[in-house]
Parts: sequence; C-alpha cells; structure tokens
Amino acid sequence: MKPVILVIPRMLEPLCDDLGKDFRIHRFWEIAGGDILKQHARSIRGIATNGQCGAGTELIRGLPALEIVSCYGVGVDAIDLDAARERGIVVTTTPDVLTDDVADMAIALILASAREILIGDRFVRSGKWLKAEKPVAQRVGGKRLGILGLGRVGRAVARRAEAFGMEIAYSDQEPVAGATYPFFENAGALAKESDVLVVTCAATPKTKGMVNRSVIEALGPTGTLINVARGSIVDEEALVSALKEGRLGAAALDVFANEPNVPIALREMDNVILQPHHGSGTRQCREAMADLVVRNLRGHLLGDGAVTPLCK
Repeated sequence: MKPVILVIPRMLEPLCDDLGKDFRIHRFWEIAGGDILKQHARSIRGIATNGQCGAGTELIRGLPALEIVSCYGVGVDAIDLDAARERGIVVTTTPDVLTDDVADMAIALILASAREILIGDRFVRSGKWLKAEKPVAQRVGGKRLGILGLGRVGRAVARRAEAFGMEIAYSDQEPVAGATYPFFENAGALAKESDVLVVTCAATPKTKGMVNRSVIEALGPTGTLINVARGSIVDEEALVSALKEGRLGAAALDVFANEPNVPIALREMDNVILQPHHGSGTRQCREAMADLVVRNLRGHLLGDGAVTPLCK
C-alpha cells in the first residue's frame, strides 16, 4: 500500500500529480472538517506544507503515524519544531535553491528604493515629465549596508552589494566564521552605522519584533529598511509610525506581519515599495523548491532518508 501524504496549502496542488505516483494524497483544504480529518489521521505518514501554513502543535500531535514534515520554503516559524523533535519527526526545508532569488529581490529593492524607480515610472505615466523634471534620487555605491542575519541569503546579498561598491557590515547571534565584514552585536548598533538595513535573518522567538522603534530610529530619517525575511521580525506599527513622521526615510518590503493584509498606510506612501512575498518568485526557483519537497518525502518514506533535513 502506498504511504499516505497530507498536502496542506492549496498552492501545492501542482505537486499532487507528482506525489500521486508514489503516495496516496489527502488535500487538507478538502478534509479539514474535524471528523473527516480524524478519519485519516492514523494513516498519514507525511505532510507537504509551506512556510506560511506550517504544521502546528495540534496537527502534529493529532497524527500518530506522522514521520516527516516537508516544507516548501526555508521559514519554519509556523512549524512546531519542539513537538516534531519530541516525536522524532523529520522536518525538511528547501535551502540553497531559493538563496540567489531572494538575494536578487533584496538588491532589486535596494536599487528601486534608492533610485526611486517606481516614483519615476509613475512620473512618466502621469504625464508630469511633459511639464517638469523629476527630482534626483540617491546613488547606491558608497552607501553603508547593514545585513541583519548573515546566513545563506545574507551572504548572497553581501556578495551582490560588493559589486555595487557598498560598504557592508552585519549582525548575527555571534560572529560568522570566515566573514570579513565588520560585526555588530545587535540590530540597533548595526542600524546606527547603516544607510540601508536589510533583514535576512530567520524568524524565531528571539527575532520577533527585533527591528523595533529604537532600531528604526537608529536607522534614521535618511535610512532605508529592506525586509525579505519575515514580517514578524519588524514591528510593523513602529515602522508605519516612523515613515509617517519622517523618522525613517524609506522602506521596501517583500514580507508583512499579516499577509496578505498590508496596512493601508504602507500602501499609500510614495517612499514605500511593496512586493507580494515573492523573493523566491521565479519559475525556476519554485520548480526547484517543489522538486525538493517531493525528493524529501520520497527519500524518507521510500528511500535512504530525507535530502535536506532540518531536524530529526
């Protein structure tokens, strides 16, 4: 009999055809009606999910045969890792395959914000160029770039920023072995010495709200905040307030606290650039992520083990 898999987010429906070759599939959005899910609970050995939907405590504890949670993405803040570890459940992510695309998004947001690309686009479309010259923007080269979290994505952002002549520094839980950039012990100290602060760290209980009012104010009225990590890392209320009051110069955001519900205030500001959580949003990246989700499930349930286990 084929092992049984629960696919949680509807966005992973395209995976079901591939998974269906080796597994019996239950779609969470079709059976998440309490009793219906309970009927299948004892047979489900694997979960395919993503960073937003995750797999919470109640779900993990309600599936006694569960062996693996395969996550489409690298964010695991919505997965109860402690509950998984208690049961010896393998949790996998899709590292590396999205690193370059997320780093590209960070650089795109830095460039778009400094050079006011969207403002310029609206200036031309509205016909204002026929009547006046657009005010000049900012040069990227020579700007001080602070990277909050020098992991895979953070290092990829740094490599790209070097090509633009930016001065790079970083903050992390501790100095990163082999890193030659200046290290700051906390986000506030890094922000104070940065023109642009890019958030690339993982979302954990320790990093929740890390970019708070004091960090934002340290970045200052000419500073720019870039977030390609998780919305929970930034105090969104403090961010909106600082932008409104001119205590922060600009922001470019790919992630938000309550996606897809973006505060109206952010949507209305000209000095804010917004993206729909699409750092990994290239066809090539999404295909590689999907392939890795499937390979992890097949490797654990049918082969020699998961390909990219985060914990087990």
